Amino acid sequence: MLSRRRRATAPRKVSPWPFVGMGLMAASFFLYAASGLLAPAWGVVVLLMVWLALLLLCFAWWTPHPQRLPWVGLFSVAFWFAALNAGGAFLGWTA
Repeated sequence: MLSRRRRATAPRKVSPWPFVGMGLMAASFFLYAASGLLAPAWGVVVLLMVWLALLLLCFAWWTPHPQRLPWVGLFSVAFWFAALNAGGAFLGWTA
């Protein structure tokens, strides 16, 4: 009887970047959800739909492009900031 030997392989490294990106997305959700303090209801719905689209993009890029997820999370925060400032300047959103 022949015994089969397993080849020793190095463990596969797991990239931390998808987790960083999802952490940023989770943090940005609270910004989007609290937008009702400044934006009208329809504005909050639109903002939450944008956040959901960005979250789905993160899910799609988790394995093929893990280094892009932190940039999506940072874009999410920057977009929220820009959207609320634009709403205040052009649409009269006030607290």
